[in-house]
Amino acid sequence: MSFNLIHKKLIQKKLTISVAESCTGGLLTHNLTKLANSSKYFKMGLITYSNQAKIKILKVNKNIIRNYGAVSHECCKAMVENLSKISKSKINVSITGIAGPGGGSKEKPVGLVYIGIKKGKTLLVKENKFKSRKRNSIQKSTVSSVINLISKII
Repeated sequence: MSFNLIHKKLIQKKLTISVAESCTGGLLTHNLTKLANSSKYFKMGLITYSNQAKIKILKVNKNIIRNYGAVSHECCKAMVENLSKISKSKINVSITGIAGPGGGSKEKPVGLVYIGIKKGKTLLVKENKFKSRKRNSIQKSTVSSVINLISKII
């Protein structure tokens, strides 16, 4: 589904959306707000790039980051749950991952991205392993994946 279709559906169904991005650095927010009237559905976009921002702004428990890392199912889940409390949006999205080209490891390779989506009581955290080693490509693939997930829940 395209951004135009998501845009129309969010307005039509009077749904609101907020996002907390890390490795995409605002690319999802940019795409959700590039069309006129996006203010009818878009409430908040946070770029919580650092661990400190995840802890201070999103209230992710520092033990989650210490025990599992910022790029983990647990961190992504905490990000989207806490964003939901802060934003009061109908749909909330969190993204945390390794866009590269550096920063990866054997356990957590470049291209590992977690996407969290919460709508009402429904919560999904999806692990992605994008094959590209190019930062821009991983970021774009992540945003495309989020749009596909949103299209399935609205």
